[in-house]
Amino acid sequence: MAFAQPFPLAAVAQKVQQPTFGPDLAVRLICPECRDPNPNIVEEFGSGDLVCGSCGLVLGDRVVDTRSEWRTFANDEGDDPSRVGAASDPLLEGMEQLDTVISFRDGGSGIARELQRAASRSQNSRSERNLLTAFRDIGSWCDQFSLPKTISDIAKQLYKRSDEEKLLRGKPLEAVIAACIFIACRQAHVPRTFREICNLTHVSKKTLGQCYKALEQAFNLSPGATAQSNIAHNPSTGPENLLVRYCNHLDLPVNVQSICADIIVAARQHGIADGRSPVSIAGGAIFFTCLLLGRLKSARDISAVAGVSEGTIKLVYRLYYLEREKLVKEEWIKDGKADMERLPAEK
Repeated sequence: MAFAQPFPLAAVAQKVQQPTFGPDLAVRLICPECRDPNPNIVEEFGSGDLVCGSCGLVLGDRVVDTRSEWRTFANDEGDDPSRVGAASDPLLEGMEQLDTVISFRDGGSGIARELQRAASRSQNSRSERNLLTAFRDIGSWCDQFSLPKTISDIAKQLYKRSDEEKLLRGKPLEAVIAACIFIACRQAHVPRTFREICNLTHVSKKTLGQCYKALEQAFNLSPGATAQSNIAHNPSTGPENLLVRYCNHLDLPVNVQSICADIIVAARQHGIADGRSPVSIAGGAIFFTCLLLGRLKSARDISAVAGVSEGTIKLVYRLYYLEREKLVKEEWIKDGKADMERLPAEK
């Protein structure tokens, strides 16, 4: 008679000791304030909090909304409560802001081509497509230039107005966009020069100037992008507004910027270097201030940052040097910040 051998106890113990990775269903979330064995826990998806319904204590945050999206198939039920798609753009009001793309894969039946033709006929008009293309280019160029979204929105408003009023009919799209970005920078008090805008958009300076003049007259802007006589009415075009960026690129401290700005203001009051462009005055003033304060910055370094020639910077420096007594304050010399002997006669 055969007897079945009992299962080894060591094997049973080894099997029992194997760790299990299943969830512990006995764990419950209890409010530490109420200590109610049957708590009323409420998930507020609007604020992303897990709140006790009895005492209002917040037990957790960053709750993920796992509910399904709303779906609406009728336009007469009010606003669509779904969260699908990007945020609506008020500048594109009345236009369809979502695109439909027809796939090319149809198994060789030719249905995709017919659907593409039907979709192209039902899409927006040519003017709306051009407006969407211009808005994308404005956003892309502003991102490349590290400009804030405020300037991008102002440039889009200017372009939409110029497109509606047909102000620049026949002009290249890139030139119109470049002029709108240039005006938006001036209105937002972060001015950029013609040369910087031309290098960004690859538009010639002549074409950009023509588009800017047309928009200037149409929008009743202050005349003269580089005129020194209009700086009081339009302070955003002054050379002192260019100092911050130039000095940051040259790694100059804040005290150099403040002294350089005071020198530019004093030179304007005495009529020194009148008629020069703001870029030339900013570059020459930085060169003059660096020599006055003992900062080693060559004209070549300043020229690379300001975008003007070394000769122009040295010309402005000579004009400042001839009137140095009117530009340098005595308190700077008494404090030891400035030294007139550091200024060479010929540069």
